[in-house]
Amino acid sequence: MRRAPLSLRLRLVLQLLGIAAVLAIMLYFTVRTVAEQAAEATQDGVLGAATLAIAESLQGGDSGVGVDLPYEAFSILGSISADRVFYRIDADGATLTGYDDLPLPEEAGVAVVPVFYTRPFRDTEVRIAAVARMLLVAREPVPVLVMVAQTRQGQEAIAQRVAQRAAAIGLGSFALAAALSLLTAGSVLRPINRLADAVGRRGPQDLRSVDRPTPAELRPLVTALNGFIARLRGALNRTETFIAEAAHHIRTPLATVRARAEIALRQSKSEEMRATLRAVIRAVEESSRSAGQLLDHATVVARTDRLADEKVDLAKLVAAQADAFRPTAELRDLTIHHSGTDRPVIVQGDRALIEAALRNLIDNAIKYSPPETSVDLDLTTGAEALIEVADRGRGLSGQAQSKLTQRFIRGENAGDIIGSGLGLTIVAEVAVAHGGHFDLTEREGGGACARLYLPLA
Repeated sequence: MRRAPLSLRLRLVLQLLGIAAVLAIMLYFTVRTVAEQAAEATQDGVLGAATLAIAESLQGGDSGVGVDLPYEAFSILGSISADRVFYRIDADGATLTGYDDLPLPEEAGVAVVPVFYTRPFRDTEVRIAAVARMLLVAREPVPVLVMVAQTRQGQEAIAQRVAQRAAAIGLGSFALAAALSLLTAGSVLRPINRLADAVGRRGPQDLRSVDRPTPAELRPLVTALNGFIARLRGALNRTETFIAEAAHHIRTPLATVRARAEIALRQSKSEEMRATLRAVIRAVEESSRSAGQLLDHATVVARTDRLADEKVDLAKLVAAQADAFRPTAELRDLTIHHSGTDRPVIVQGDRALIEAALRNLIDNAIKYSPPETSVDLDLTTGAEALIEVADRGRGLSGQAQSKLTQRFIRGENAGDIIGSGLGLTIVAEVAVAHGGHFDLTEREGGGACARLYLPLA
C-alpha cells in the first residue's frame, strides 16, 4: 500500500526549519569560536604586558643580573580572573628565579616581542608568554629569557558564558525562523488555495475555463485544468446528444412495429397467427419500456452532477402527468385521482429529472394495479414538498425498499409484468440528487404507497 505523500505546506515548513536549524548551529559554533579567539587574544594582551613589565625591570651589573619583580605585573593578571600565575627567568640557560620546570618555547631565538604558546603544566594547561632580553654583565652580553604563564580557567569561563548566550541566540533565531516558516508557507501556498477555492465554489453546470491571475509556477496547472474542463464539457455534450438521439431512434421504430403488429392482429383470422402477433406485441412493449427506462436512467446519471437550477411547480407537473397517463389507465379500467394541485408548490431543481421520477412512479402504479381500482396522486407541503402515489396493486410482498431500489432488481411478485427493474432506481437517484429522499411502503388495505420528498424552494 502506497503511503500518501507529504503535503506541500509540510514539505516547505520542514525544509525551511532544516535551513534554520543549520544556520542556528553555524551561528552557535561561529560565535563560540570568535568568543574563544577574543578571550585568548585578551589574555595574551594582558599576559604579554605583564611579561614586558618584568623584562623591563631586569638590570645587568658587574656581579650578575638583578631581578626586581614588579607588583603591578601580577596585579594586572589577577584583575581579569582568579587564575594561577607562574613565571621563570633564565640567564644564559640557567634559571635565576621562578619555576624551573616551566616549559621553554620551541623556537630557539625569542624576539623582544612576546611569543605566546600553550603547554600542559602541573595537571593543568597554561598559556605562556616569553620575551628575550640582552643584558650586559661584567661588560659581556648575556641573553635573558622571561616567561610568565597563567592557567586558562578564566578564559574558558568567558568562552562558556559567551557560548551559552550564543546558544540562546541560536534557539531564539530558530524559534523566529519556525514562525516565519509557517507564515512563508502560508503565503507561498495562498495562490493555490485561492485557485482551489475559486474552482470549488463553482456550480455543477459551470464548466467555464479558469481565468484567474496566478503566479507563473501555477500557469501549467491552470492550463492543464482548463484542458480537462474543455474535454469534460465536450464529453458531457456528446453524452447528452447521444442519449437524446438514442431515445428518438429506439422508441420511434418500436412504436411503428407495435402499431403494425396490432393492425395485423385485428386483421388476422388464424388463431396461431394471432398468438404469434400477441407475443410480438408483448416483446415490443417490453423492449420499448426497457429502452425507455434505460435511457431515463442514463439521463439521470448524466445530469445528476449538472442539475438544471430552475423553479419547478410540482402542482402543474403532477396534474400534467395525471392527464398524460389517464388514457393508459382507462385502457386498463383504472381511474387516476390527483389532489393538492390547486395551488402552486415550488421546488428548485431539474424539471426533466423530477418529471422522469414522477412518470416512473405513475407507470409502476398503473402496471401493478388490478382493473376497476384507482391510482391516487396527492401533493402536500410541510417542511418539504411531498408527492404521494398510492395504488391497490400487489404491494411489496414483504421485500425491503433498499432491495427494490437497486438496479435491475424487481419484486418477487412481478414476474408476469413487463419491466426492467430501473423505475424505482431512477426515483431514488432523483430524490438524492435534489437533496430529498424516497420512501416505499405497503398501503393499508392492500397495495403500495410511494412517497417522494423534495426540498421547497
